Amino acid sequence: MPGSAFEGVEGDLNLSPRRAEWSRRHIGSETRRWLEEDARYFLHQALSTPCLNALSRVDGIYLEDLEGRRYMDFHGNSVHQVGFGNPAVIAAIKAQLDQLSFCTRRYTNVPAVELARKLALITPGDLGKSLFCPSGAAAVGMALRLARVATGRHKTVSMWDSFHGASLDASSVGGERMFRGDVGPLLPGTEHAPPPDASRCALGCAGRCDLRCAGYVEYVLEREGDVAAVVAEPVRSTPSIPHPEYWARVRAACDRSGALLIFDEIPQCLGRTGRMFASEHFGVTPDILVLGKGLGGGILPMAAIVTRPDLDVMADRALGHYTHEKNPVTCAAALATIEYIEKERLVDRARELGVHALARMNELAQRHQLIGDVRGLGLLLGIELVRDRETRAPASEEADRAMYLALDRGLSFKVSAGNVLTLTPPLTISRDELDRAIDILDDCLTEIEANPS
Repeated sequence: MPGSAFEGVEGDLNLSPRRAEWSRRHIGSETRRWLEEDARYFLHQALSTPCLNALSRVDGIYLEDLEGRRYMDFHGNSVHQVGFGNPAVIAAIKAQLDQLSFCTRRYTNVPAVELARKLALITPGDLGKSLFCPSGAAAVGMALRLARVATGRHKTVSMWDSFHGASLDASSVGGERMFRGDVGPLLPGTEHAPPPDASRCALGCAGRCDLRCAGYVEYVLEREGDVAAVVAEPVRSTPSIPHPEYWARVRAACDRSGALLIFDEIPQCLGRTGRMFASEHFGVTPDILVLGKGLGGGILPMAAIVTRPDLDVMADRALGHYTHEKNPVTCAAALATIEYIEKERLVDRARELGVHALARMNELAQRHQLIGDVRGLGLLLGIELVRDRETRAPASEEADRAMYLALDRGLSFKVSAGNVLTLTPPLTISRDELDRAIDILDDCLTEIEANPS
């Protein structure tokens, strides 16, 4: 349809020929009509516009588009720990809508209190006081505000290549150029350090982490002397898994310098890594834990911070002050989500299936020269594609091709860092479904290696 809004956006963003070809083969007239309407009425932004496809329903581990095609979703925007459309979560939402649909400010309600009590019980260490809000970026903002007041300082140390949200404060501590560039001045005092990524260490550890990355953070905290908080993801979504002693070193450095440790577990909380919280793998408790995404059961927007009780220091000032701070419906959804994870033992399931998936992925690495590394914790999995295992030159074109070949075969996932196939299925996935997804990846890599152009 020449001159349509959708095609105009395609041209403006200079989409890859592979994306355009996939659209030509898979997007029918009805879907194209809705994609054009989407492009006409929504503001455009990178990573979102134009949309790839239009969905008609989601169910368990599956997406279904308007053409009736079904895809196993190994992306899910990290919200689908309990699967899409989880019946227990939906039932809790419906029941709460009939009983109390909203709670105005200055009042509390039973679901909100019960959720705060539940988070105090399941979070590590002495974390015990919560505040809720509608988004992860807002929760990061609350954590930053609390750290400033609690310490009387404003500086932060965070990691390059990290993502903590797209708001101005969250992108200031974030480390991705996509969210930091060309937006004018960011928050002052937001220092950054190289991330603990042994696969591509900026400090030259060549794949065997010797904790120089932890030493760098220690050095910055010592030299700055007045940092309010270290803000970090305990495990990055690529995934990048730190040395077992990394966070213990950083925790000790924070304690010496008086800085708080803020862990952003927005995408990885609630069992994704084979523990209820990713920080538990390292035996380190943060001062402030930030949760989100899957906390709303893959249905409603819901986020939270959970802190030590002694950080309850802002009774005379606004910390969050969100209209939906104690929304009973979102709180009911979060409670039902946590209870379902516990009842169905999804944390153990993620750990067991993750071991199986890693074994299969390592077997693929023996047969595919494109695979430079496989890694994972629980059902947070990644396959890094390289053009040469010695130089580790990223195989970005091949990763992009693998994504579209997998979509053709009914598997959706995200490519992170340009060349990492990031695989995050619902924790409800069966072993057979997990194996089928890995078989699809095997087929895709086989085709790419047989036909490299």
